[in-house]
Parts: sequence; C-alpha cells; structure tokens
Amino acid sequence: MDFSTFIFDQALILIPALYVLGMILKEWNQIKDNWIPAILLISGVAGALAMMGINGESTPEQITQAAVQGVLVTGTAVYTNQLIRQYQKTIPNDGKDENAGA
Repeated sequence: MDFSTFIFDQALILIPALYVLGMILKEWNQIKDNWIPAILLISGVAGALAMMGINGESTPEQITQAAVQGVLVTGTAVYTNQLIRQYQKTIPNDGKDENAGA
C-alpha cells in the first residue's frame, strides 16, 4: 500500500512530530493519558492546516482536505505508538519484574 495515495508528502513530517509530542505529553504527568489523543488530533489538524498553506483565500475544499490530512497523520502517529507498545509486550523481559521497586 502506498501512503502517498492517502497522506500528502507535505504532511508526512507531522507523523514523527506528533509521535514525539505524544511521548512528551505521556512523560509530563500534568496531563491524563486519555487527553493525549485529543491534544494530538488538534495539533495534527492545526499542523496540517499550517503546512498546506491555508489562508483567508483558501477554498472550503482545501481546508477540508488539510483537516483530513491532519486526522490521517494523527491516526498514523497514534497507531505507530500502539504498534510499538504491542511489540514491546511480546519481548521477554529476561526475568525482570516491571513492578519491582514500585
């Protein structure tokens, strides 16, 4: 499957940016985990609107397309995070107890 049919080249840079932002938000204990996807979605849509050069003369179709790109890159970043987490669960921890010392 070719990502370029769904996500524009201009918006691809947002995927790692959103992934890193999500990791930062996760480590920052001021924000509950259930709010992180919403924050990433708002950031992704705003980033896509900015990356695609949306301004006062943009058509509704261009704005909608940029917003959809924001949703797609956010979904890709969150999905990537979940794939990594699920993969890490399959790796044996060499007898180390994750809850030790807690």
